[in-house]
Amino acid sequence: QVQLVESGGGLVQAGGSLRLSCLASGRTFNGYTMGWFRQAPGKEREFVAAITWRAGSTYYTDSVKGRFAISRSEAKNTVYLQMNSLKPEDTAIYYCAADFSFGKRSPRDYAYWGQGTQVTVSS
Repeated sequence: QVQLVESGGGLVQAGGSLRLSCLASGRTFNGYTMGWFRQAPGKEREFVAAITWRAGSTYYTDSVKGRFAISRSEAKNTVYLQMNSLKPEDTAIYYCAADFSFGKRSPRDYAYWGQGTQVTVSS
């Protein structure tokens, strides 16, 4: 059974940084894509970034390019989201997701989800 557990959220001032972690367990993830999504109050869940487990290929939504970086540690079975130059509009619950696919950006395309971690950016 796949389990994804996020951590690292919190309260930070605008311009600050946070690093989110997603510990993955329950199977080997070769061939999987690991994604980060976020959902702000009253808004739909949106794609942030994703990485392929085996090759480490990455892709991002335009609003975070140059500020966020996704990476993974195969040894620790963990995916990270380094978030720099945070803005108040980055405030949301951030979710880790996984699917046996590539290039997908819709939440509907991801089969496995974590419980989420809150990120709040104050102005």
